[in-house]
Amino acid sequence: MNLSGFLTSAGINCAICVVLYLLYSILRKQPGNVNVYFGQRLARLRLGNHDPSLIDRFVPSASWILKAWKTSEEEILAIGGLDAVVFLRALVFRLGVHCFALYVISCFACVLLYFEYKSITKMRLAHVTGSHSNPSNFTVLVRAIPRSSGESYSDLVTKFFSDYYASSYISHQMVYRSRTVQRLASKAEKMYKMLKFSSTQQQCGSSFIRCGLCGGTANSLKIVSRQSENVERSDFGDPDLREKLNHAATSIVKVLRSLVQECAAALVFFRTRYAAFVASQALQSPNPMLWVTDLAPEPHDLCWKNLCIPYKLLWIRRIASLLAFIVFMFFFLGPVSLVTGLASLDKLQNTFPFMRRILKRKFMNQLVTGYLPSVILILFLYIVPPLMMLFSVVEGYLSRSGRKRSACLKVLYFYIWNVFFANILVGSVIERLGTFSSPKDVPSLLAKVLPQKAFFFMTYVLTSGWASLAFEVVQPFSLLCNLFRRFIFRKKDVLSFSAMSFPFHTEIPRVLLFGLLGFTFSILAPLILPFLLVYFCLAYLVYRNQILNVYITRHQSGGLYWPIVHSATIFSLLLTQIIALGVFGIKKSPVASSFTIPLIICTLFFNMYCRQRFLPIFKNNVVQVLIDMDRQDEQGGKLEGIHEQLYSAYCQFPSTSPTLCTDVSLNEHENGADDKLQDLEGNKPGLGEASSSGNSPSKPGLGEASSSGSSPSKPDQ
Repeated sequence: MNLSGFLTSAGINCAICVVLYLLYSILRKQPGNVNVYFGQRLARLRLGNHDPSLIDRFVPSASWILKAWKTSEEEILAIGGLDAVVFLRALVFRLGVHCFALYVISCFACVLLYFEYKSITKMRLAHVTGSHSNPSNFTVLVRAIPRSSGESYSDLVTKFFSDYYASSYISHQMVYRSRTVQRLASKAEKMYKMLKFSSTQQQCGSSFIRCGLCGGTANSLKIVSRQSENVERSDFGDPDLREKLNHAATSIVKVLRSLVQECAAALVFFRTRYAAFVASQALQSPNPMLWVTDLAPEPHDLCWKNLCIPYKLLWIRRIASLLAFIVFMFFFLGPVSLVTGLASLDKLQNTFPFMRRILKRKFMNQLVTGYLPSVILILFLYIVPPLMMLFSVVEGYLSRSGRKRSACLKVLYFYIWNVFFANILVGSVIERLGTFSSPKDVPSLLAKVLPQKAFFFMTYVLTSGWASLAFEVVQPFSLLCNLFRRFIFRKKDVLSFSAMSFPFHTEIPRVLLFGLLGFTFSILAPLILPFLLVYFCLAYLVYRNQILNVYITRHQSGGLYWPIVHSATIFSLLLTQIIALGVFGIKKSPVASSFTIPLIICTLFFNMYCRQRFLPIFKNNVVQVLIDMDRQDEQGGKLEGIHEQLYSAYCQFPSTSPTLCTDVSLNEHENGADDKLQDLEGNKPGLGEASSSGNSPSKPGLGEASSSGSSPSKPDQ
């Protein structure tokens, strides 16, 4: 790529950015687009009725930049969560570190990394101590429950934890196969349709919001019993209708018994956080593949459908996902070769003479060699994050945040290999075939090729960085969906529009890739640094604005993205130092090379220290903090309330109606005469109540917590 091609690309990207930012400043003022650009505020129901005048609505302004800049970090933490603060801190870190040259960069980066790691660690501890009522701290997820011919999974869990954790075990909730419950809901809905035109229609009203389990409305079904006295108490006076309802109730109970299947997984509730943590970390059985325990994710972060995956199949799924990831990485070398060929089109004209006719015009030459390669690469890269998320879904992660974090790592590895290394290596094959003979040549090869790729990566920063930020702030996809919803489907309610969560798995890898480019090119082609500085400045303002106004926080990882940021930064530093070693080798400067080697060693030791000092806090909870929290709650009398909330926190099949429906209990009696469908209206909502009697607990129903026989409201002293 020549200078004219780069300038053409820069002009096109700058024009796109200016137009999109001006368009955003106008579109955000339109009342009809409030659900696109203020989804976060709509979710918090804080949006006022401010309606700008007609002239102000169509005048571009930069007020959103000032608001994004003036917002404090505490407000960002309260609105977007700790993961959003981690993402913005990563941007700030790169904004500062790219201002310095090799030793200064390395030393300054290590110092910043240390203090950022220390600060994020304190914020993570504050995040843990600030969530006193978090039910996940009291809950342990148990998988790989062994089979028993004479006992159900629920009975095995009760027996196991009553024997080995008698002083701390409260109760448990079994996990059920969602497919069987979906079939049950379908059958119940069909039965409901047969009865909804009866005299109960007046009682049910015009609401057709279905219960999450039975398919009926919140007020649609009353207690239906085979006993005539229960029928007489109902609102149905027609004898024929009573007979139909009795038959319907019997059929529903039979369907329940035949379809509901327990998985070899359960959520076990403990009296204290410390007891739950000990149970989650201990090896429960001589066979490590049985009774596998982990701390449960938060209720809204839990992937229920993955709990039923057999534990022995998880490693097979992960190996298959890894193989698919590797195959796709090598498959993507095709588009990378195309992009590199277009960037080196002047060298390929000797091989393909027909290209000379196309490139006779100066503008076409500049467009094809300057702007087109980065655009083609970005278009191909759009399929990467969804595909990496699919690979993470196949792996069977327990939480949505863990799945997104796994996808973030995959996207980062893909970007580093295919955007950075593959681009350089493929270009070197095209330009100097046969020069690479051994791994010892890698530093010198990178030192020779990187300066020649500077124009391409500058264009990539302009296209994937500057232009992508403009598209990010405009939100074209959400804008189109909003237009379809308003003008095609005629829906005017802005609150019905579902806001999105922040795409950490796409944006963090992009920021880290640009950090890698800044580090590696800072000593060979520092001309790229101003473009990266502009990107980091714009990204800091744009993403603050999006976190404040657009994206909502559905689940958090508690700052677990920072170890990824730290590891990627250390890798970038080491790669920069290795490239510098190659540069000094090419220049035949042994003194400079000898000074670079201690720097590499010091960077490795610094990374080892940070992993020993900070990383364990991100992997495990701190026992001292957990015990202090338990003592504070016990002294303040809060443990009873927390224990009561455990039963309603984890609900596998939550009701979608305004009045929550309880689950259906399956109580088998010897004579079979007491079968009935539980009241879906009058019972206390939640996961069901634990058996408080001293008798043997009955088989729990869907989502019902099974008790060990002792009252959960009395913690063991």
